[in-house]
Amino acid sequence: MDRPDLELVLAVRQQGSLVKAARALRVAPSAVTKRLAALEAALGLRLFQRTTRRVSPTAEGDALCEHAVHLLRAFDEVEAELRERQAEPAGPIRMAATFGFGRLWVGPALAAFQALHPGVQVQLQLTEQLPDLAVEGFDGAIWLWNAPNERAAEWVSRRLAGNQRVLVAAPDYVQRHGSPGSLQELEKHACLVVRENGGGPGQRFDHWRLQRSGDAQVKHVSVNGPLSSNSGEMVRDWCLAGHGIMLRSLWDVAPQLDSGDLLRVLPDHAMPDADIHWLAPYRPQTPRRIRLLVDFLVERFRHEPWKPVRPRRSTHPGKPR
Repeated sequence: MDRPDLELVLAVRQQGSLVKAARALRVAPSAVTKRLAALEAALGLRLFQRTTRRVSPTAEGDALCEHAVHLLRAFDEVEAELRERQAEPAGPIRMAATFGFGRLWVGPALAAFQALHPGVQVQLQLTEQLPDLAVEGFDGAIWLWNAPNERAAEWVSRRLAGNQRVLVAAPDYVQRHGSPGSLQELEKHACLVVRENGGGPGQRFDHWRLQRSGDAQVKHVSVNGPLSSNSGEMVRDWCLAGHGIMLRSLWDVAPQLDSGDLLRVLPDHAMPDADIHWLAPYRPQTPRRIRLLVDFLVERFRHEPWKPVRPRRSTHPGKPR
């Protein structure tokens, strides 16, 4: 049995007539009759019941047709992939990313990828709300944290890089107020709270989840301070001006840590579950241009380029306020 045999039985079932099947396959009716008879003889099965008015599949014929549908689709997918391998990838890629990470890291990466593959058109939408990727027509998203539980079975996820949310403060703040020596002392400091990412009504932005390096236990710390904003960039500006301690992703503050404009406080603690992931709706066959993009992003981010070269720590621990 080969591919023309599979196409033949599907045409006969769909048309309900050997003559109509021959017309659909663009062959002589006698050729269809001979090929079908030869196939049935080879299998030792009756695949179709013939009457003067209609040709209808037997149970065995129906079973063969169902397998034929999947087998022919697999043939088409293999051929399409092989053709794609020989050609330069082309076509659109529609993506989503958060504003901050998207602007600082995703945008330059996508521009570099597109320069390597001029036939690809990349559309990047920056948003603070993770879209319903399949419903809204996105090929994928680069996002902090993994796929939400309600989408885990429908989406594929690939970790691109590690990331932490760390506690930082300006040297001026540390000099004036000292650096907390414990999580309990953190509650006594002015903490700058970011209220972003479209949190629900019950979300507590002033509760920070922190984990000590090497410790499996995550502790919840209630923080307070006179300044908060839905803009992470605004809170970072306040932090740089010495107004308090901020919990912020390492990718966002790495340049300031490297330059010494910000210092790590409680450097052994960080917020977990902030890794960078590729999220995409499940599809049986992923286009090559998207596979190439994901591989490119894995290589681009695997060394976590936002890690500061010389991480600096606060030097005035425990000074009373």
